[in-house]
Amino acid sequence: MPVAPIVKYNLFIDELSKAGHNLATAVFKAALTNTAPNLASDTVWNTTVAPAPAAANGYPAGGNTLTTSSATTTAGVFKLVLADTVFTATAGGIGPFRYVIIYNSSATNKVVASIDNGASVTLADTDTMTIDLDQINGTLTVQ
Repeated sequence: MPVAPIVKYNLFIDELSKAGHNLATAVFKAALTNTAPNLASDTVWNTTVAPAPAAANGYPAGGNTLTTSSATTTAGVFKLVLADTVFTATAGGIGPFRYVIIYNSSATNKVVASIDNGASVTLADTDTMTIDLDQINGTLTVQ
């Protein structure tokens, strides 16, 4: 999958100003859903707000845990780089889903950003979906 635009939730910035996230030590996850996120008002990810595929067939409960490649500040700009992650379907498949929700599982599942794939996708047995996060400019920056 090409790098799709990552859009921050409006309340993510507000949560940052209230020390609601420690981006350097957080455990981030990527959850899949077919329900459009409400970027203006969503505050946390859960399966009531944005139902995920069943935790089966290669999809782990809560989505994939993301690896933080770096979380650094240079010249007053903080850059968080998260490694790409791959969802691999097994018998029964995963989906349908259209959106990827990136959330902070170490901060009561507070939402960070979302990615719109543009159309719903269902992965069949052995299909993969790579969430291609920007390794150069970072998943997100704060200045």
